[in-house]
Amino acid sequence: MKSLLFSRFLLLLPWVLIVIIVLDIDSSRAPLPALSPRGAAEGGSGGARPPAPRRRPEAALPTIYAITPTYSRPVQKAELTRLANTFRQVSRLHWILVEDAAARSELVTRFVAGAGLPCTHLHVPTPRRYKRPGLPRATEQRNAGLAWLRQRHQHLPPPQPGVLFFADDDNTYSLELFQEMRTTRKVSVWPVGLVGGRRYERPVVENGKVVGWYTGWRADRPFAIDMAGFAVSLQVILSHPKAVFKRRGSQPGMQESDFLKQITTVEELEPKANNCTKVLVWHTRTEKVNLANEPKYHLDTVNIEV
Repeated sequence: MKSLLFSRFLLLLPWVLIVIIVLDIDSSRAPLPALSPRGAAEGGSGGARPPAPRRRPEAALPTIYAITPTYSRPVQKAELTRLANTFRQVSRLHWILVEDAAARSELVTRFVAGAGLPCTHLHVPTPRRYKRPGLPRATEQRNAGLAWLRQRHQHLPPPQPGVLFFADDDNTYSLELFQEMRTTRKVSVWPVGLVGGRRYERPVVENGKVVGWYTGWRADRPFAIDMAGFAVSLQVILSHPKAVFKRRGSQPGMQESDFLKQITTVEELEPKANNCTKVLVWHTRTEKVNLANEPKYHLDTVNIEV
């Protein structure tokens, strides 16, 4: 019996020694420092790399609410596609898309379903008497977006961090703009490109305060700014429940002033975009579509949504 146990011990002994040696080698092996691509290319000296800046957790970021009026036209889907491709790259953005229509259209409904971002789809028609040339546009749609925002948040306890801006579907936005507006405390402002018959318009800033307006049209306006040139804190919107875009007495180009003077003063404005010296949004607009050769009746064998 003893000889049998001894023979088995001799058979197992080499394997036990191998396992011990392998474990000893792994425990004594120190991890090598990783080289950055730049250090490897330049033959760096192996110095310690400075720690990366700590990013703010996404859950702690204020939500950006973008209200976009839209209406049926040949370029509608193209405009919304460009806008969605931008919004999809912005963290914690909620899109409030408001159709100028008596009911949700199939085109926009399908578009929203496949947009791939948080979106609320509303609709409200513009009364026929306000569709005449020269009258302000998208008033009812912007007010519908404001009403939805207030209704959603009226029963939630403060603080409710968030920022609102009006994102017309014919504008082009730099992603940097969203970083700038997210820190809005009350009302922030910045330049807008390709507007007012000029390459850009902007608030004039001195010592960190807005003191005037560089504009090509009616510099005497209380807030001589484009709809794409400002953002408002959600708390300001909620604390001024009667602040809306007005129809009665409002003139084209005065909607921004009529709205902003209900919630702030020029002295309180917060300049963004390097003291309003960088253009981060452009009023590009899409070229009017040439459909001169489009047949009066549908002749194709398939019906394609454009």
